[in-house]
Amino acid sequence: MEYHYPIDETWSKEEVIDVINFLQMVEHAYEKGVNRDDLLLSYTRFKQIVPSKSEEKKLCKDFEKGSGYSCYHTVKKAKDCEHGDKIRMP
Repeated sequence: MEYHYPIDETWSKEEVIDVINFLQMVEHAYEKGVNRDDLLLSYTRFKQIVPSKSEEKKLCKDFEKGSGYSCYHTVKKAKDCEHGDKIRMP
């Protein structure tokens, strides 16, 4: 499925691609599962682009409204799992 991805017009093209990559990893965690390490790597890059916790919450909330997928719960589950595990959200 395709969703509306919240982006900031001040981001570079590379930053937009990296943020969308993270959000797509969250999608994949719900739809078919994703490698934990890949998800956390994309989250680390996302946090380099969006270091502010309040901005992260706003972007993730906007994404969740459109998709129903929670960035917070997905990242939390990934952090609680072992290296190399596959993350599959209910």
